[in-house]
Formats: sequence, structure tokens, C-alpha cells
Amino acid sequence: MKAANNNNKCPVCGAPAAVDFHPFCSGRCQDVDLGRWFNGNYVIPSEETPANKDIEDEFDQ
Repeated sequence: MKAANNNNKCPVCGAPAAVDFHPFCSGRCQDVDLGRWFNGNYVIPSEETPANKDIEDEFDQ
């Protein structure tokens, strides 16, 4: 694999990023990152109430 740029490091393991997997160094690190999103490790803050919050409140009563 070619390195994408010396300044680009894989956000998962810190190895140099590969052109084919940018910004990651490998397919494995891509999968690790995707798994982190699926598990809820990464969260984008929002002021909005989730659409299903109303439904959850009805079941809590």
C-alpha cells in the first residue's frame, strides 16, 4: 500500500494512512471504526429530541 501523506495518520491505530483506505491504513481499521459507530461510541451532539422519544415516553407511563 502507498502512504497517502506523511501528515495523515490512521485515526484508529496511528499508522500512516494508505491511499486505498484513506484516512485509514487498512480495511481492518475501516471496519474497527465502523464498528465503533454501530456500537454508539461516536455521538454527534444535537439539540433535537429523537423522533422515537414520544413513543418511549408513552410506554414508560
